[in-house]
Amino acid sequence: MQIIQPEYDQFLNDIEEDGLHPFLMADNTFRGAILNGSRMVNQMRWNHELGILETLVLGHGYLGACLMSAGFKGKDRLTLHVDCSGPIKGLVVEANSAGEVRGFLKNVPIPVEKPLEDFNLSPFFGAGFLSVTRTLDKTKKPFTGTVMMEHGSLAKDLAHYYLSSEQIPTSFSLSVKFDSQGNVAAAGGLFLQAMPDADDSVVRQIEDRVVALPSIGADLAKGADPQSFVNYHLKDFSPYFLDRRSVSFHCNCNRNQIQNIFTMLPMDEINDIREKGPFPVEIRCHHCNTRYTFDREQIDRITLARTSKDG
Repeated sequence: MQIIQPEYDQFLNDIEEDGLHPFLMADNTFRGAILNGSRMVNQMRWNHELGILETLVLGHGYLGACLMSAGFKGKDRLTLHVDCSGPIKGLVVEANSAGEVRGFLKNVPIPVEKPLEDFNLSPFFGAGFLSVTRTLDKTKKPFTGTVMMEHGSLAKDLAHYYLSSEQIPTSFSLSVKFDSQGNVAAAGGLFLQAMPDADDSVVRQIEDRVVALPSIGADLAKGADPQSFVNYHLKDFSPYFLDRRSVSFHCNCNRNQIQNIFTMLPMDEINDIREKGPFPVEIRCHHCNTRYTFDREQIDRITLARTSKDG
């Protein structure tokens, strides 16, 4: 992981600890999770060096993937993948049962032709597809479901994914709140999903309640507690919490993995890098944007190892 500068480290220390809080309600006929991911989204923004629009788009991806992992166990993991025709081009986000989330935008910076009037992201997504790949510890074999994006809103299109591919009524609320200086003041999300035995009338009541909910990010920025948010706004459905899980912006990349990229390049490309540089050669991990640099001597050793391997 990229080392965070001291002044930003202090900024993070002033932010409430992140947490994912799974719960049940409505006589166990609904499951849900509420997330405070403020630190995670701030670290994501810092490492990827993102502007406000890019932070909003990728932040929604991090929050959504994290909420979808709320019921994961063992080595369960998922990948959220968006391919679209708009200037965003797409995004990839991975989350696992340990609450570790990483991912990237396919187009940075996102081109903007005129000043933003609001945070409607539909024009930036355009037409596209949303895919979710789950790799569950018990099944081993990955399963991928894909739907066409209908709303240009990740929250609405994730709900559409569950209803279309799994026939499960689901709701997502994803919120990144910025302060007057453009900093991420708070980021959070809410996930609600009907169980097979949920009563239709209760489903409709909860759908109406969700529409009326205030911004989670705005409430978190004011110091609200995630569990208190649920207990207050959904109290009529008797929610009770199962546990609390830590979440974090985390990538398992390391120098050896990045170095292996060189060994997979065609030999003429390696020689071109060795001869022309410029040095140090810099490679960044897509998922976390951590920089890895290699000087001429290190490139020489990689070239020699590749030559010996090829015989």
